[in-house]
Amino acid sequence: MEVLQELPTFTQLTERVIRVLGLNPSKFTLQGTNTYLIGTGPRKILLDTGEKPEYTQLLFESLKKLGENIIISDIIISHWHNDHVGGVDSVLQYASENNMPLPVVHKRLDPKHDKSHHNFQQVADNQIFKTDGASIIAIFTPGHSEDHVAFYLEEEKAIFTGDTVLGQGTTVFEDLGEYIDSLHKLKRFTPGRLYPGHGPVIENGTEKLEEYITHRLERENQIIKEFKTSKSSLTPRQIVEKIYAKYPESLWPAAERGVILHLIKLEKEGVLEKLSPGSDPESLRGKWALIHSKF
Repeated sequence: MEVLQELPTFTQLTERVIRVLGLNPSKFTLQGTNTYLIGTGPRKILLDTGEKPEYTQLLFESLKKLGENIIISDIIISHWHNDHVGGVDSVLQYASENNMPLPVVHKRLDPKHDKSHHNFQQVADNQIFKTDGASIIAIFTPGHSEDHVAFYLEEEKAIFTGDTVLGQGTTVFEDLGEYIDSLHKLKRFTPGRLYPGHGPVIENGTEKLEEYITHRLERENQIIKEFKTSKSSLTPRQIVEKIYAKYPESLWPAAERGVILHLIKLEKEGVLEKLSPGSDPESLRGKWALIHSKF
């Protein structure tokens, strides 16, 4: 496992970007959620929130460090996962109790997962958010989650990637086809820097996106090769035992979930067929076969 780089809880990264850690480290969130205060003037845009109560205290202490009358005018949320949206209520409550302007909260709506009491303003693809010294363009990037949005900071030619790209390691995803499409979409911006949802800043942004794309396509080619070599149908577990033979078996269940998402993508593309009917977890763990007419 990669050793995590130590990150300060408050960091002025550039003249217009400040990182405030979510204080929620774990094996899934790495050093914790990266939340960002954006802008060069007194009105800051906050990107994502930390889910822990102590995060809110850290956030407003950070604002005080920046000077008098610094406020959060808007909060923009990358996606519905609690480690990104979980602090919205406490940030609004703190602002209200301390006679501060209430930030407007923006998010790509997801009725299945959004809490009913949240009054989110819908984010549109290519919508522009502006504050002093910063113009931020919303980029719909489904894959990690259906509602995921990344944000392009024009002044720095940088992207806030949310959980599409992490500062260390690789991320998980719900739909592999959409995820790879989103990586290609971000790559077209040719960013120099990436501000990820977790982990340190990435300076070689375009190269990192290419690395993510290549990694996924290499894994896909490995899976297809296993079908060609075996000349028979295979289960996801059998594929994992071959491809991940050098990895600890404790990682195999997570690897199997990833392999299944690859198989689903290849089925949609007409490369594989699932031999068990249905789309429940048990049938997805059943036998899959190569459609040889494709090769």
